[in-house]
This record gives sequence, structure tokens and C-alpha cells, in this order.
Amino acid sequence: MADWLSTEELLQRLRSVASPDDYLEHGATVECTLREYLNRLLDKRGMRRAEVIRACGLHPTVVYDIFAGKSRPGRDHAIMLAFGLHASLDEAQQILHLANNAELWPNTKRDAIIIWCLENGKTRAECDDELWRLQEKTLLKTDKRAKSLESGVSLPQTPPQSQHQRP
Repeated sequence: MADWLSTEELLQRLRSVASPDDYLEHGATVECTLREYLNRLLDKRGMRRAEVIRACGLHPTVVYDIFAGKSRPGRDHAIMLAFGLHASLDEAQQILHLANNAELWPNTKRDAIIIWCLENGKTRAECDDELWRLQEKTLLKTDKRAKSLESGVSLPQTPPQSQHQRP
């Protein structure tokens, strides 16, 4: 997989050319589907889908359908896939973009926690523990927690039992 350039790197290249033609002639833009991008990340990491499934916490059928291009993940599922692929923040943002979901914004409390976890190499389970601790909706839904957040009822600060261990 060729290195995926960040938006900043692409903007720097675009600003340095005399015309859009110069930029486009060098193949700086990449048309890529979510399916292609996820499979490139999988290859780049030398991972198998089964490893991603264990790390992200999604149902195997959901993951296989997303990787096959049969379905498009919602925002939380896309974020969970990013954790399962050990994605960087830029890679997670690209996954969200290609899945037609809003990217992570640091000015939103929940997103800021997720960004911090991605930037610090946390697992999905560790991210959920941080979200829980800071009274935000976890990525892996726990019915009791989700209902309490919706109703405004405060639950004790004991994080859910993590089902997945760090590889």
C-alpha cells in the first residue's frame, strides 16, 4: 500500500503548485472506496479479519460485510473498526470519511476522549473504559449504561468488564 497522505500533506502539495493541473498530474488525489481502504490497512498491518473482529468488539458478520463492501458502518462502528485496525487518528478520520460519517472533532467531549485514546494507542476496550469513566456513551453498547445516559440517571463510576485484552 502506498503511503496515505494526510490532508495537511496534500494541502501543502496543492499550495506549492502553479495550477490545479500540476497537482492533478502527479496523482495526488486518490479515489478509494471504504472496502479498498480497510483492506489496504489490513494488509499494511499484516492482520487477519479475525484479529480485527476480536479487537473491535463488533459481530463477525458485521465486520465481514463491511470489508466486503456489502454494508456501510455507522459512526460508532467505523470508530470501533479503526480501533480494531490499530489505526492512527488520520486513518480513523479517513475511515469515517469514506463511510460517510462525521469525522472526530476535538471540541466535542466524547470525540475528544476518542481522539485521545487513538493518539495514545489505546484499545477499543480501554477507550470504552475512559468514555464510561467520564460519563460518555461507550462505543460497545451496554444496555444499562446507554439507557441511563438517555434518561439522565447517573450510574456508579465502575467501568464495564472489558471483554477484549490488549494484543
